[in-house]
Amino acid sequence: MERQANSELIGSPISEDEALRRLGLTDDASSRYYAAWWLGRHRSDDPRTITLLLEALRQRSVHNPDQDLDATAVARNAARALGKLGQAAHQAIPDLLRALDDDDPGLREAAARALGNLGAREAVEPLARRLKGGPAGPGRAQQGSARLVEPCEALLEALGELGVANSEVLEVITPFLDHERPVVSNAAARALLQLTGQPCWGERLVAMLRHPQLQVRRSALLDIGACGWLPALGPICATLAENSLKLIALRGLAEAAPSPGSAEAVLTAMDDLL
Repeated sequence: MERQANSELIGSPISEDEALRRLGLTDDASSRYYAAWWLGRHRSDDPRTITLLLEALRQRSVHNPDQDLDATAVARNAARALGKLGQAAHQAIPDLLRALDDDDPGLREAAARALGNLGAREAVEPLARRLKGGPAGPGRAQQGSARLVEPCEALLEALGELGVANSEVLEVITPFLDHERPVVSNAAARALLQLTGQPCWGERLVAMLRHPQLQVRRSALLDIGACGWLPALGPICATLAENSLKLIALRGLAEAAPSPGSAEAVLTAMDDLL
Protein backbone atom coordinates (compact mmCIF):
# COMPACT_ATOMS: atom_id res chain seq x y z
CA MET A 1 0.00 0.00 0.00
CA GLU A 2 1.29 3.45 -0.84
CA ARG A 3 2.19 5.57 2.17
CA GLN A 4 1.16 9.12 2.69
CA ALA A 5 3.96 11.41 3.76
CA ASN A 6 3.91 12.13 7.48
CA SER A 7 1.98 15.08 8.86
CA GLU A 8 5.06 17.26 9.23
CA LEU A 9 5.85 16.86 5.51
CA ILE A 10 2.27 17.51 4.46
CA GLY A 11 1.81 20.53 6.67
CA SER A 12 5.09 22.30 6.01
CA PRO A 13 5.71 24.10 2.70
CA ILE A 14 9.08 23.25 1.19
CA SER A 15 11.31 24.72 -1.46
CA GLU A 16 12.49 23.15 -4.70
CA ASP A 17 15.96 22.63 -3.22
CA GLU A 18 14.46 20.89 -0.20
CA ALA A 19 12.33 18.63 -2.41
CA LEU A 20 15.43 17.68 -4.38
CA ARG A 21 17.34 16.99 -1.19
CA ARG A 22 14.59 14.73 0.12
CA LEU A 23 14.29 12.86 -3.15
CA GLY A 24 17.99 12.09 -2.93
CA LEU A 25 17.65 10.42 0.47
CA THR A 26 18.10 6.66 0.45
CA ASP A 27 16.65 5.76 3.84
CA ASP A 28 13.42 7.79 4.06
CA ALA A 29 10.73 6.55 1.69
CA SER A 30 8.06 8.95 2.97
CA SER A 31 10.26 11.96 2.26
CA ARG A 32 11.11 10.66 -1.22
CA TYR A 33 7.46 9.91 -1.96
CA TYR A 34 6.40 13.44 -1.05
CA ALA A 35 9.36 15.01 -2.83
CA ALA A 36 8.58 13.21 -6.10
CA TRP A 37 4.98 14.42 -5.89
CA TRP A 38 6.11 17.99 -5.11
CA LEU A 39 8.51 18.18 -8.06
CA GLY A 40 5.85 16.98 -10.47
CA ARG A 41 3.14 19.18 -9.01
CA HIS A 42 5.34 22.27 -9.31
CA ARG A 43 6.74 21.34 -12.74
CA SER A 44 10.32 21.61 -11.50
CA ASP A 45 12.80 22.59 -14.22
CA ASP A 46 15.93 22.15 -12.10
CA PRO A 47 18.54 20.09 -14.01
CA ARG A 48 18.74 17.65 -11.09
CA THR A 49 15.05 16.82 -11.14
CA ILE A 50 14.97 14.37 -14.05
CA THR A 51 18.10 12.58 -12.82
CA LEU A 52 16.72 12.05 -9.33
CA LEU A 53 13.27 11.00 -10.55
CA LEU A 54 14.85 8.47 -12.91
CA GLU A 55 16.92 7.08 -10.04
CA ALA A 56 13.73 6.69 -8.00
CA LEU A 57 11.97 4.97 -10.91
CA ARG A 58 14.90 2.63 -11.56
CA GLN A 59 15.27 1.72 -7.91
CA ARG A 60 12.08 -0.32 -8.19
CA SER A 61 13.80 -2.68 -10.67
CA VAL A 62 16.60 -3.59 -8.27
CA HIS A 63 14.32 -4.45 -5.35
CA ASN A 64 12.20 -7.48 -4.73
CA PRO A 65 8.72 -6.10 -5.50
CA ASP A 66 7.16 -8.45 -2.95
CA GLN A 67 9.38 -7.18 -0.16
CA ASP A 68 9.82 -3.48 -0.82
CA LEU A 69 6.52 -1.63 -1.05
CA ASP A 70 8.30 1.64 -0.28
CA ALA A 71 10.39 1.48 -3.45
CA THR A 72 7.25 0.74 -5.44
CA ALA A 73 5.33 3.70 -4.01
CA VAL A 74 8.22 6.07 -4.71
CA ALA A 75 8.61 4.71 -8.25
CA ARG A 76 4.92 5.30 -8.94
CA ASN A 77 5.18 8.93 -7.87
CA ALA A 78 8.38 9.36 -9.85
CA ALA A 79 6.63 8.10 -13.00
CA ARG A 80 3.68 10.44 -12.40
CA ALA A 81 6.03 13.37 -11.89
CA LEU A 82 8.02 12.62 -15.05
CA GLY A 83 4.80 12.70 -17.03
CA LYS A 84 4.20 16.29 -15.94
CA LEU A 85 7.59 17.68 -16.93
CA GLY A 86 7.10 17.93 -20.69
CA GLN A 87 9.94 18.02 -23.19
CA ALA A 88 12.58 17.94 -20.49
CA ALA A 89 11.45 14.46 -19.44
CA HIS A 90 11.66 12.84 -22.88
CA GLN A 91 14.88 11.14 -21.83
CA ALA A 92 12.76 9.18 -19.35
CA ILE A 93 10.69 7.50 -22.09
CA PRO A 94 12.84 4.32 -22.30
CA ASP A 95 12.53 3.81 -18.54
CA LEU A 96 8.79 4.44 -18.63
CA LEU A 97 8.44 1.92 -21.46
CA ARG A 98 10.23 -0.65 -19.33
CA ALA A 99 7.89 0.18 -16.45
CA LEU A 100 4.96 -0.91 -18.64
CA ASP A 101 6.24 -4.47 -18.14
CA ASP A 102 6.63 -4.17 -14.38
CA ASP A 103 4.84 -6.68 -12.15
CA ASP A 104 3.17 -3.88 -10.22
CA PRO A 105 -0.10 -2.75 -11.90
CA GLY A 106 0.04 0.62 -10.14
CA LEU A 107 3.41 1.36 -11.71
CA ARG A 108 2.16 0.21 -15.12
CA GLU A 109 -0.75 2.62 -14.72
CA ALA A 110 1.49 5.54 -13.76
CA ALA A 111 3.88 4.79 -16.62
CA ALA A 112 1.04 4.60 -19.17
CA ARG A 113 -0.35 7.97 -18.14
CA ALA A 114 3.13 9.51 -18.17
CA LEU A 115 3.84 8.19 -21.67
CA GLY A 116 0.55 9.61 -22.90
CA ASN A 117 1.31 12.98 -21.33
CA LEU A 118 4.75 13.02 -22.93
CA GLY A 119 3.41 12.21 -26.39
CA ALA A 120 5.64 9.12 -26.61
CA ARG A 121 4.41 7.53 -29.84
CA GLU A 122 6.89 4.69 -29.41
CA ALA A 123 4.56 3.57 -26.62
CA VAL A 124 1.62 2.90 -28.96
CA GLU A 125 2.57 -0.69 -29.78
CA PRO A 126 3.29 -1.82 -26.18
CA LEU A 127 0.16 -0.07 -24.89
CA ALA A 128 -2.00 -1.72 -27.55
CA ARG A 129 -0.37 -5.08 -26.90
CA ARG A 130 -1.32 -4.96 -23.23
CA LEU A 131 -4.97 -4.39 -24.20
CA LYS A 132 -5.23 -7.28 -26.66
CA GLY A 133 -7.85 -9.75 -25.54
CA GLY A 134 -10.39 -7.10 -24.58
CA PRO A 135 -12.69 -7.20 -21.56
CA ALA A 136 -12.37 -10.97 -21.19
CA GLY A 137 -8.57 -10.79 -21.11
CA PRO A 138 -6.73 -7.78 -19.69
CA GLY A 139 -10.09 -6.24 -18.82
CA ARG A 140 -11.24 -8.98 -16.47
CA ALA A 141 -11.11 -8.59 -12.70
CA GLN A 142 -8.30 -10.30 -10.84
CA GLN A 143 -9.44 -13.12 -8.63
CA GLY A 144 -10.27 -11.84 -5.16
CA SER A 145 -9.62 -8.21 -6.12
CA ALA A 146 -11.45 -5.23 -7.56
CA ARG A 147 -8.40 -4.47 -9.70
CA LEU A 148 -8.41 -5.47 -13.37
CA VAL A 149 -5.63 -7.59 -14.84
CA GLU A 150 -4.36 -4.47 -16.60
CA PRO A 151 -4.94 -0.79 -15.77
CA CYS A 152 -7.20 -0.56 -18.81
CA GLU A 153 -8.52 2.93 -18.15
CA ALA A 154 -5.00 4.39 -18.15
CA LEU A 155 -3.88 2.36 -21.17
CA LEU A 156 -6.90 3.46 -23.20
CA GLU A 157 -6.51 7.10 -22.24
CA ALA A 158 -2.82 7.01 -23.19
CA LEU A 159 -3.63 5.64 -26.64
CA GLY A 160 -6.11 8.44 -27.16
CA GLU A 161 -3.58 11.06 -26.10
CA LEU A 162 -0.93 9.70 -28.47
CA GLY A 163 -3.15 10.22 -31.51
CA VAL A 164 -2.14 7.22 -33.63
CA ALA A 165 -5.38 6.07 -35.26
CA ASN A 166 -4.22 3.02 -37.19
CA SER A 167 -6.45 -0.03 -37.61
CA GLU A 168 -4.64 -2.07 -34.95
CA VAL A 169 -5.15 0.60 -32.31
CA LEU A 170 -8.81 1.11 -33.15
CA GLU A 171 -9.45 -2.65 -33.13
CA VAL A 172 -7.88 -2.97 -29.69
CA ILE A 173 -9.89 -0.08 -28.21
CA THR A 174 -13.33 -0.85 -29.61
CA PRO A 175 -14.15 -3.98 -27.53
CA PHE A 176 -13.77 -1.96 -24.34
CA LEU A 177 -16.86 0.05 -25.26
CA ASP A 178 -18.75 -2.97 -23.91
CA HIS A 179 -16.79 -3.26 -20.67
CA GLU A 180 -18.97 -3.82 -17.62
CA ARG A 181 -17.33 -0.93 -15.78
CA PRO A 182 -18.63 2.40 -17.10
CA VAL A 183 -15.39 4.28 -16.37
CA VAL A 184 -13.52 1.86 -18.63
CA SER A 185 -16.10 2.10 -21.41
CA ASN A 186 -15.92 5.89 -21.00
CA ALA A 187 -12.15 5.73 -21.48
CA ALA A 188 -12.65 3.77 -24.69
CA ALA A 189 -15.17 6.31 -26.02
CA ARG A 190 -12.80 9.13 -25.06
CA ALA A 191 -9.92 7.51 -26.94
CA LEU A 192 -12.06 6.91 -30.03
CA LEU A 193 -13.29 10.51 -29.99
CA GLN A 194 -9.71 11.77 -29.80
CA LEU A 195 -8.51 9.42 -32.52
CA THR A 196 -11.40 9.65 -35.00
CA GLY A 197 -13.25 12.85 -34.18
CA GLN A 198 -16.55 11.04 -34.81
CA PRO A 199 -19.41 12.78 -32.96
CA CYS A 200 -21.01 9.48 -31.91
CA TRP A 201 -18.29 8.97 -29.30
CA GLY A 202 -18.81 12.45 -27.89
CA GLU A 203 -22.54 11.86 -27.77
CA ARG A 204 -21.92 8.61 -25.92
CA LEU A 205 -19.92 10.46 -23.26
CA VAL A 206 -22.60 13.15 -22.99
CA ALA A 207 -25.17 10.41 -22.31
CA MET A 208 -23.00 9.23 -19.42
CA LEU A 209 -23.36 12.65 -17.81
CA ARG A 210 -26.86 11.47 -16.88
CA HIS A 211 -25.69 8.19 -15.35
CA PRO A 212 -27.17 7.50 -11.89
CA GLN A 213 -23.73 6.99 -10.32
CA LEU A 214 -21.82 10.16 -9.44
CA GLN A 215 -18.46 8.48 -10.05
CA VAL A 216 -19.45 7.73 -13.63
CA ARG A 217 -20.67 11.29 -14.22
CA ARG A 218 -17.38 12.58 -12.86
CA SER A 219 -15.47 10.27 -15.18
CA ALA A 220 -17.47 11.46 -18.19
CA LEU A 221 -16.88 15.12 -17.29
CA LEU A 222 -13.13 14.65 -17.19
CA ASP A 223 -13.12 12.58 -20.38
CA ILE A 224 -15.10 15.21 -22.29
CA GLY A 225 -12.82 17.94 -20.98
CA ALA A 226 -9.74 16.01 -22.09
CA CYS A 227 -11.21 15.79 -25.60
CA GLY A 228 -12.32 19.43 -25.67
CA TRP A 229 -15.60 18.44 -27.30
CA LEU A 230 -17.46 21.74 -27.67
CA PRO A 231 -20.99 20.36 -28.29
CA ALA A 232 -20.96 19.16 -24.68
CA LEU A 233 -20.99 22.72 -23.29
CA GLY A 234 -24.65 22.76 -22.26
CA PRO A 235 -24.76 19.18 -20.89
CA ILE A 236 -21.62 19.81 -18.82
CA CYS A 237 -23.23 22.81 -17.13
CA ALA A 238 -26.38 20.77 -16.39
CA THR A 239 -24.57 17.76 -14.95
CA LEU A 240 -25.30 16.82 -11.36
CA ALA A 241 -21.71 16.97 -10.13
CA GLU A 242 -19.34 19.31 -8.34
CA ASN A 243 -18.76 22.70 -9.96
CA SER A 244 -15.03 22.17 -9.55
CA LEU A 245 -15.15 19.22 -11.95
CA LYS A 246 -17.40 21.08 -14.35
CA LEU A 247 -14.85 23.89 -14.43
CA ILE A 248 -12.06 21.43 -15.23
CA ALA A 249 -14.13 20.05 -18.12
CA LEU A 250 -15.00 23.53 -19.37
CA ARG A 251 -11.37 24.58 -19.25
CA GLY A 252 -10.63 21.72 -21.64
CA LEU A 253 -13.33 23.00 -23.98
CA ALA A 254 -12.00 26.54 -23.78
CA GLU A 255 -8.47 25.42 -24.62
CA ALA A 256 -9.71 23.49 -27.65
CA ALA A 257 -12.20 26.11 -28.88
CA PRO A 258 -11.69 26.74 -32.62
CA SER A 259 -12.68 30.42 -32.54
CA PRO A 260 -12.73 33.39 -30.15
CA GLY A 261 -16.52 33.32 -30.19
CA SER A 262 -16.80 29.71 -29.05
CA ALA A 263 -14.12 30.26 -26.42
CA GLU A 264 -16.05 33.25 -25.09
CA ALA A 265 -19.19 31.11 -24.73
CA VAL A 266 -17.25 28.60 -22.64
CA LEU A 267 -15.67 31.31 -20.50
CA THR A 268 -19.11 32.79 -19.86
CA ALA A 269 -20.34 29.40 -18.70
CA MET A 270 -17.33 29.16 -16.40
CA ASP A 271 -18.09 32.55 -14.91
CA ASP A 272 -21.67 31.45 -14.24
CA LEU A 273 -20.37 28.51 -12.18
CA LEU A 274 -18.06 30.62 -10.04
